[in-house]
Amino acid sequence: MINPFDDTYYMKKALQEAEAAYEKGEIPVGAIIVIQDRIIARAHNLTELLTDVTAHAEMQAITAASNFLGGKYLIGCTLYVTLEPCQMCAGALYWSQISKIVYGARDEVRGCITLNTTLHPKTQLVGGVMSDEASLLLKRFFTEKRNLN
Repeated sequence: MINPFDDTYYMKKALQEAEAAYEKGEIPVGAIIVIQDRIIARAHNLTELLTDVTAHAEMQAITAASNFLGGKYLIGCTLYVTLEPCQMCAGALYWSQISKIVYGARDEVRGCITLNTTLHPKTQLVGGVMSDEASLLLKRFFTEKRNLN
């Protein structure tokens, strides 16, 4: 039997979070954290709303998942995020010891791959899941922002 809860299924949930960010005027990045096919955290960028440069989707999701689990380590968890984590988020994910990171679109300029940021040795990194959808949402957001200015 095929498990309906695959990477695409969860990335769709992360994209819903990115849409929520978009609706709030935030850079549309969404994240969820899953353990044993259960979503334990949902988050999106809140940097504008909270006037906090650290309020990235991944940071919000890490905090929510840690609170849910009652501990700081996210061993056995998978993060689904619509954009490749930045250096700050990758560093936090390193310390959380998250087991797997699945991202949608690459961030060729500020992403952890380009910046050669070290992830935890036991963290698996998978990219490109629904990257077209994630990229289109980001491009739409920034096109609208430029046209308003």
